Amino acid sequence: MALDKIMVKQTITVKPNDTIARALEVMMKKGVNGTPVVDENNVLQGMIVKADIYRFLIDPGHYDSCPVEWVMTKEVVTAKESENISEVGKRLRENDIIAIPIIGDQNQVKGIVTIEDILDYFMDRNQ
Repeated sequence: MALDKIMVKQTITVKPNDTIARALEVMMKKGVNGTPVVDENNVLQGMIVKADIYRFLIDPGHYDSCPVEWVMTKEVVTAKESENISEVGKRLRENDIIAIPIIGDQNQVKGIVTIEDILDYFMDRNQ
């Protein structure tokens, strides 16, 4: 089955120049553990997860003023809507990541799939 059946299409995103305080606020408010970082054209620039922010907070710094781009992962593992759910699940596991942005032909973010989405799919399928 293709990812377009389980991906979240109303993806929460942040911009590279947003502060990490804002990124964490958005994630906490929306109940997500990570979010794609996109430019003004919705083109993927990176990915930020709570763990990135927490690692950054270990060292004293400028939490309220540091931009997301200082903390985000820039080499992002991605998938296309047409890819198989099992293969993407393997990719999440192999790369030890919690979410994978789903991108279009021009690298625009179309959605996101989390490890929880994949687990829910297989649990529902086996009931």
